[in-house]
Amino acid sequence: ISTSLLQKPKSELVRTSLRLLTSSAYRLQCECKKTLPVETCPTTDIQLVTQQVIQCAYDIAKAAKQLVTITTKENNN
Repeated sequence: ISTSLLQKPKSELVRTSLRLLTSSAYRLQCECKKTLPVETCPTTDIQLVTQQVIQCAYDIAKAAKQLVTITTKENNN
């Protein structure tokens, strides 16, 4: 991703993709922490946490694909 995109995104689609990317990365970090022995408690539903991690990873991949598509189109214009 170019530095200019990170500093001041021009299009709303870029801003939306960056928000999805950063929020999903934060959520992924939080969900992964739940699996650590220190964070794990008897009520932790590992299957639910696993599903949340998968969803976060999917959202990160989706946002990354959107950004690649946008920057490729912008570079071709």
